[in-house]
Amino acid sequence: MIIRSNQQGFMHPVPSEITSQQAYLKRRQWMQGLAVGAGGAVLATWAARDAMAQASGPNVVRPGKLAPLSTRPSGVPGAQTVEKVTEYRDASSYNNFYEFGTDKSDPAAKAGRMKVRPWTVTVDGLVHKPRTFDVDDLLRLSALEERVYRMRCVEGWSMVIPWVGYSLAHLIREVEPMGSARYVEFETLADREVMPGLRSSVLLWPYLEGLRLDEARHPLAMLALGMYGEVLPNQNGAPLRLVVPWKYGFKSGKSIVRIRFTDKEPKTSWNVAAPQEYGFYSNVNPDVPHPRWSQATERRIGDDGGLFAKAAADGAEIAAAYEDCDFARAMRAIMLAADRANAYVDAEQPWKLAKAGPEAAEKLQQVASVALNLFRQLAVYLAPVLPQLAEQAGDLVGG
Repeated sequence: MIIRSNQQGFMHPVPSEITSQQAYLKRRQWMQGLAVGAGGAVLATWAARDAMAQASGPNVVRPGKLAPLSTRPSGVPGAQTVEKVTEYRDASSYNNFYEFGTDKSDPAAKAGRMKVRPWTVTVDGLVHKPRTFDVDDLLRLSALEERVYRMRCVEGWSMVIPWVGYSLAHLIREVEPMGSARYVEFETLADREVMPGLRSSVLLWPYLEGLRLDEARHPLAMLALGMYGEVLPNQNGAPLRLVVPWKYGFKSGKSIVRIRFTDKEPKTSWNVAAPQEYGFYSNVNPDVPHPRWSQATERRIGDDGGLFAKAAADGAEIAAAYEDCDFARAMRAIMLAADRANAYVDAEQPWKLAKAGPEAAEKLQQVASVALNLFRQLAVYLAPVLPQLAEQAGDLVGG
C-alpha cells in the first residue's frame, strides 16, 4: 500500500508498505483465480493477455526515421502487452523533458541540437568495478530485446511504447555493487548550450532520479537504447534512458550520463522540488490520488483523434511565429487550435454525459480531462500576447 500525507507525498514510511514488483506481476494469477467464478470468461481473457503477448511478440512497424536496431522479442514475464501500441508520431512529439522546456512540444522542437555521439556513461560509487561506458559498449553489453510497456505519466496520461534494450541488471552485474550499496542514482545530461530549459528554476539541475538496488535489479527495470525498432529520438531520451513500467514516468531518467551506487536514498529532482507531491518510490497506483488530481483514470495519448499530437505541432508553429514577431500568424494558429478543442467538446457533449448517470462517469472524466488539458494548452499559447486573458483562462481551468 502506498501511503500519502501532506508531508510525504507518495513516500513509503517502511519498506513493507511498498508495492512489490512481485505483486505487480501476480496480477495475472489473481485474475486467473477469479476467472473460475462469475464472469470468469471475461476475466480469463484478461488473464491470458500476457501469455498471448509472449506467444505473438510485438507487431511493431519501424518508422524509418532513425538508425535501425536488431532486436528479438523479450522472454521476461510481463515485458509484453497486447494493448494497442501508441503511434510513433504521438510518442515522439508529446513529451516531458524539461531540460528543453515545459511545453509538451518543446522537446521535439528543441532537442535536435543535442549530440548523442560520442556519449559516455560513468558508473561509479559503491561498486567494485567502476567503469565508463560509451554507447557502443552498451549496445554490445547484452542482446537487445523489444519490450512493449505501458508508460503512465503522473499527470494522468499514458502511452504504450515498444522499447529496445535489456534489463538494467545486466549493467549492474558488470560493475559488481558492494555489499553496502542500497540505492542507484541516475543523472541526466545538463548542457546549457543545447538545453534552454536549464535556464528555468522549475527544478534543480542536473535532473536526478533513483531506485532501490533491488528495484534496479528487477528484470522489468530496463535500460532502453531505442524504441519502435530504431535508436531513441533525442526528445525521448537518446541515447539511453531508464524505463521502469510500474512507476510513474518521471522516475525513468532520460539521456543518462552517470549511474551512481550509494548507501543512502538519493535526493531526486521532483521530490526535492515538491516533496508533498512526488515521493521517492512513486509506484503507479490508481487508488492513491495526486494531491491535486485523481489517478483513478487516465487518457491514452493518440486515442483522442490525434488532438494532443496536433496541439504539440501547434506549439512548434506558434513558437516559431512568436520568434519571428509574426503575431498575426501566431493568433491564427491559436484560433485553429481553439476551433479543434471546441469541436472535440461539441462532439463528446460532456453536458449529456453528466446527466447519464454512474455508467457514464468514467467517460465523462476522460472527456473532461482531455478538454481541460487542451484549454490549458491554449492559455499557455496566449500568454505572450494576452497575458491577462491567459491568466484568467488558466485560473478557470486550473492551469
